[in-house]
Amino acid sequence: MNNLMLVLMMACGGIAVAVQPSINARLAQRVGSYESSLISFAVGTLCMLLVVLLAGRGSLRGLGAAPWWELSGGLLGAFFVTMTIIAVPRLGTTAVMAMIIAGQLVSGVLLDQFGAFGLRQIPFTPLRGAGVMLLCLGAALVVRR
Repeated sequence: MNNLMLVLMMACGGIAVAVQPSINARLAQRVGSYESSLISFAVGTLCMLLVVLLAGRGSLRGLGAAPWWELSGGLLGAFFVTMTIIAVPRLGTTAVMAMIIAGQLVSGVLLDQFGAFGLRQIPFTPLRGAGVMLLCLGAALVVRR
C-alpha cells in the first residue's frame, strides 16, 4: 500500500472515530452504556474474525508468547469506546473529539521521543512542540464552546 493510500485510509479512520461514539451513544440510550460498548466490541470481533479468515496472513499461534502489555490494546480500546459512549451525550461529539486528539498528540510526541514499544524514535523538536501546543489550544477552544 503506498503512502497516499495510507493517508486516505487514515482520513477514513478519522471519520470512523468521529462517527462511532455518536452511534454507540445512541445505542446506549436503548441498552445502556456498558452494554453498548460490549455490543460494539462483539460486532467488531465478528467483523475481524471474517477478515482474518478471508485475508489473514499471520498466525494466532504466537499469542502464547506475547507479553501481557502486547495484549492490553483490547483493554485500552474498551476503555476508549466506553468513555466516548459516556462522554458524547454530555459534552458533545466535537468536544470529545477535540480532547481525544489533544490526548493523542501529547501521548504521540512522548511515545515518539522515547521510541516506546520498540518503535522508531522521533526526537521532540520545538516545531513539533508548537504544533502540539496549537492543536491543544484549539481543542481547549472547542471544548469551551
